[in-house]
Amino acid sequence: MKYAIYGAGSLGIVAAAFLKNKKEDVTIIDRNIKSVEAIIKNGVKVVGKIDLEEKVKIVLDSKVEEKYDIIFLFTKQINNEETIKKASQMLSTNGVICTMQNGLPEEDVIKILGNNRTYGAAVGFGATRLDYGISELTSEVSSMSFSVGNLEGYSDIYLTEIVRILSLIGNVVVERNFIGARFSKLLINSAFSGMSTVCGATFGEVAKNKKSRIIVQGIIKECIDVAKKANIKIEPVQGKDIVKLLDYNNNLKKWFAFKIIPLAIKKHANLKASMLQDIEKGIPTEINSINNIIVEYGKRYNVATPLNKKVVEIICKLEKKELTPSFDNINLF
Repeated sequence: MKYAIYGAGSLGIVAAAFLKNKKEDVTIIDRNIKSVEAIIKNGVKVVGKIDLEEKVKIVLDSKVEEKYDIIFLFTKQINNEETIKKASQMLSTNGVICTMQNGLPEEDVIKILGNNRTYGAAVGFGATRLDYGISELTSEVSSMSFSVGNLEGYSDIYLTEIVRILSLIGNVVVERNFIGARFSKLLINSAFSGMSTVCGATFGEVAKNKKSRIIVQGIIKECIDVAKKANIKIEPVQGKDIVKLLDYNNNLKKWFAFKIIPLAIKKHANLKASMLQDIEKGIPTEINSINNIIVEYGKRYNVATPLNKKVVEIICKLEKKELTPSFDNINLF
């Protein structure tokens, strides 16, 4: 099967470099002419937890002539409908999209392609784009993982190929309860990406600071409570049952959960939220696809989500430059 990576952002670069290093014939599609020109000239490079430098094929999305059986969607969710429509024109007759985005993006793809052509992967690692074609892998290589599936729980030859490809990058788990796997990642993103952006810090720094950790813990609790009310079973992350570890209904369990948060995020301590990277670049974030999803689910199932709501409020102000990322923003909670 022929496949392509759509989006030469931080994670798309990492994926392409790993695949090319494993001798895969990989193509990147991107919408930024400067990014395309830089990668044509210099290839892709990954630094940080690993050093990789590979020459890969890349094409501007308006110049794509080939048809692909699988497109791995690594783009931001800003203008997602337009992006998915464009990607769908690049697919073979029965080709599928596997969205690698945050939140619950499968619903956007399903509206255009239908259930049977929509797959997703919750990405279990992070990276920071340093320049066009250059990413810093900020998670440990041993922690690189994907939870793969679809909202209907079916499998076919496309799922088999998606698993094969992603297994060349990290550990892959096929999730029959894919919405539960998505919620696992959404919980982590809401807590750590949200507070990383609010505070202008890495995941590890947010977990170490006791004041921000209190808020992280509260955000996690809101996510768990929302999932319970929505009858969604949150799946383990890399073998760890995060609900068992971090949910609480008494002071002792709350104290225990608070203490283990820095340990739980240790392998991703150097990760800097993509939303924070967006704020630093002066571009819109994906806040509506992360914390705001928890807020919307809270409204739907009558669960209070004041901390997630405050994160949304603060990040919207960061986008408007009414605030700057800082630990001082903790005082706004």
